Amino acid sequence: MAVLQFREALRAAMTEEMERDDTIFLMGEEVAQYNGAYKVSEGMLDQFGPERVIDTPISESGFSGLGVGAAMNGLRPIIEFMTWNFSFVAIDQILNNAAKIRYMSGGQFKVPIVFRGANGAAGQLAATHNTSVESIYATVPGLKVVAPSNPDDAKGLLKASIRDDNPVVFLESEVLYGMKGEVSDDKDYIIPIGKARIAREGKDITIVAHGNVYWRAMNVADRLVEAGYDPEVIDLRTIRPLDINTVTESVRKTNRCVIMDESNPFASISSEVAYQIQERVFDHLDSPVIRVTAKDTPAPFAKNLMDHYMPSEEDAYQACLRAMYVT
Repeated sequence: MAVLQFREALRAAMTEEMERDDTIFLMGEEVAQYNGAYKVSEGMLDQFGPERVIDTPISESGFSGLGVGAAMNGLRPIIEFMTWNFSFVAIDQILNNAAKIRYMSGGQFKVPIVFRGANGAAGQLAATHNTSVESIYATVPGLKVVAPSNPDDAKGLLKASIRDDNPVVFLESEVLYGMKGEVSDDKDYIIPIGKARIAREGKDITIVAHGNVYWRAMNVADRLVEAGYDPEVIDLRTIRPLDINTVTESVRKTNRCVIMDESNPFASISSEVAYQIQERVFDHLDSPVIRVTAKDTPAPFAKNLMDHYMPSEEDAYQACLRAMYVT
């Protein structure tokens, strides 16, 4: 084990996979000479050269399409978006090409490509740079959607994504890049896509979260413990495929659930999880499933409004108390 920052864990995953397989390459804006906008790819140009670590123009549609074509022809591209907000320029390449070509070709073409970069809110970046995109991309059959919350998961899940023969949307929280944690140094360290993690076992209520908001969920759990309750916390890790079995088994035990989600509320990830809970374990629920999400508006710029916009620990804490009929 080694202590790495989140960005270093991502770099380790890409570096180890590129050392193992020379069909893998990294491409995106500022990934090479600038060492990455968030320094995720620092030093990789020196190690692998300009044919495998490739700077692109500001042309998301162009380099995403190039990546899809390369994947169809036997390479394994990693496409970095400086922020997932910029992926909307390339949405046709991702949704209509990467996600659907394997199905439409009857399996004649595989599309082993990873689209990765910063997702969600990162402070005062205003409406066009703060979108949590998981609920957008998770609606599309053919895409896998991954959202790690810590450095170890970041490495294990990114390596699994790079080895996968299907397109993967890999979502990294910008505010987590500097986070440190223990990371496996096994060069074959893989965390399976589609398996959630029970971060804290408990019996009174289930709290479900993913990505950056997972840490708010853990803070809520700590407050509940101080108040005398025993919460269970589940980190989804993967949005699609969704490990709903881990969630429903927890709800069978706790009989209550609060879902924290940085998405906007309408048609959000929390909406789908809540629906599947009531579909599968309705008779085990002692209270309605409660969602704590971002507000149903574009993200504001002002700091006080941004704090109000985000799903808060206080709102989630109060939601847990309501679910347990304490208030």
